Order: sequence, then C-alpha cells, then structure tokens
Amino acid sequence: MGVLNDFFERLGFKKWVEVGNSGMFRPEMLRPMGLPEDVTCIAWGLSLERPTMILYGIDNIRDLFGHKVDLSLIKRNPICRLGIN
Repeated sequence: MGVLNDFFERLGFKKWVEVGNSGMFRPEMLRPMGLPEDVTCIAWGLSLERPTMILYGIDNIRDLFGHKVDLSLIKRNPICRLGIN
C-alpha cells in the first residue's frame, strides 16, 4: 500500500480515493450465460472516475458520465495528463 500512497500523494491527493472495486455476480446474471447454479464468479476493475473528478474539480459524477455531459471539458482537456503541466 505504501507505493500507492506515495503515488497519489505525488499527484496532490490529500486523502484516500477509491480507484478500484470488486464483487460477485448474482446467480440470475450467470444463468443466461448457461453457467451452473453452483458456479461462483467474481469481478474486479479499476475505477478512475473519482481521481479524475478531483483532478478536474468536478463535484458531480453526472458531469463526467451520462447523456448530459458537457463535451467542452473534453475539448479543453483532450489528454489526461495527471497533473503534468
């Protein structure tokens, strides 16, 4: 955890930020795939929404995702540079 802590401190984060998530698929999600009832399936992934929101000063995740997103954010910031000027 020390490496991640140092990495995010260098980016300017002052507190812990969610960057990943995980969980288990429910049986009704696996059934249409033809998997037996006794199969357990886990999932995980990176979630960079929160650090991006902090970096760009976005308060509401709906300003980053969804059909009402203001595309001028993308036009002003074409590449995510992670604090590199």
